[in-house]
Amino acid sequence: MNLVLTVLEIVAPVFLLAATGFGWRKFGLDYPVEFVTRLAMTIAVPCLIFTALMQTEIDPAALSAMTLASLLAYALMGVLSAGLILVAGIDRRTFLAPTIFGNTGNLGLPLALFAFGDVGLGYGVVIFAIMAVLSFTIGIRLVSDQASILRVLREPMVWATLLGALFLWQGWQTPRWLTNSLSLAGQLAIPLMLFTLGVAVARLTPRGVGRAVLLSLAKLVIGISSGVAAGWALGLGPVAFAVIVLQMATPVGVSSYLLAERFRADADAVAGYVVISTLISVLALPVLLYFLL
Repeated sequence: MNLVLTVLEIVAPVFLLAATGFGWRKFGLDYPVEFVTRLAMTIAVPCLIFTALMQTEIDPAALSAMTLASLLAYALMGVLSAGLILVAGIDRRTFLAPTIFGNTGNLGLPLALFAFGDVGLGYGVVIFAIMAVLSFTIGIRLVSDQASILRVLREPMVWATLLGALFLWQGWQTPRWLTNSLSLAGQLAIPLMLFTLGVAVARLTPRGVGRAVLLSLAKLVIGISSGVAAGWALGLGPVAFAVIVLQMATPVGVSSYLLAERFRADADAVAGYVVISTLISVLALPVLLYFLL
């Protein structure tokens, strides 16, 4: 019973805040998603990434192992997802990238923080940063058949990750006044991302619900399997192992819908995939956490 209550304490703030955003939109209240998303991804999230890496108490060798494990996990996700798309006979441009890349930011980071504290957040940030780089390069190429290396170099999250890793490696710290300012800005990230997730899901018009259910369940199994395999292969510690499994199991991100819409894939089908996988995660992630804690 105590473990059940612990899981509830972890997931309740995450899903309640997302549900508040969902209700906000359904009541017809104004919410500038594009502006808030830009604010979060340009200022709040980079500040969170930089300060989390700079101030983490995780050994740099452990973070290096997590980096390798994350790359291995995404390689496994890519292979298994491609096999799923091939067997299912569905459009690669529409469904492959959403199956590989989950919502490691909006859902993964707050769950890692609430479940495993600052150490979990540090590991979660590494996975999120790697996912962002892969999504801006390989992910865009899968959807549009275009490379996007220059776009990666324009992303503040990438530079925040590189600077955070450098400060961690060298043992540097910014002045206290700057650290406090960056930390304060970073604290905006998680509530903004959760509220925006709820609003964004409420705005979507899903299609192909039956197919989305099957794909979402398959994505969940592939994600958990990839995280477990990568964690075992790299010999990750208990917290790092739990975080990578949790992050790889996250549902399809709203960014996948935006990419599908931008590059003229089947955006309505991706919207259904986002909505259904997010709803399934409301039940699946608490159960997964029960076994990971």
